[in-house]
Amino acid sequence: MPDSVTGRSPFRYPLRRVAGWQFIATGIIAVAGGFGWGWAGAISGMLGGIVNLAAGAAYAFVVGLANPASAGGTLITAFRAEAIKIVLIVFQLWLVLTMYPDVVHAVFFAAFVVTVLVTQAAILIRD
Repeated sequence: MPDSVTGRSPFRYPLRRVAGWQFIATGIIAVAGGFGWGWAGAISGMLGGIVNLAAGAAYAFVVGLANPASAGGTLITAFRAEAIKIVLIVFQLWLVLTMYPDVVHAVFFAAFVVTVLVTQAAILIRD
């Protein structure tokens, strides 16, 4: 159902834009890591970006499942989704750092931090 003021659907969230920017940033850092450190650098860059892409997808999934009927319900949904996102990020960071012995820490954390920053920037950009 379109919004009568703008003619757009009220369900236009920046999800695609955020995920797209994160994917592009991840690819750029992975390529740069590949040039500097070979395959281990490229894989580390991809893993660093995937941590935030997966956490963002989980956040969107949890929010999408909810149908809060009140402001309190909306807050509970937001806190629940954010908690799941944080737990998933911590778990994935731990998983990569313990299971991938060839991780290039500089590239891995650069991709992770840049995708966090890109998320905030992409949300601020208007359609």
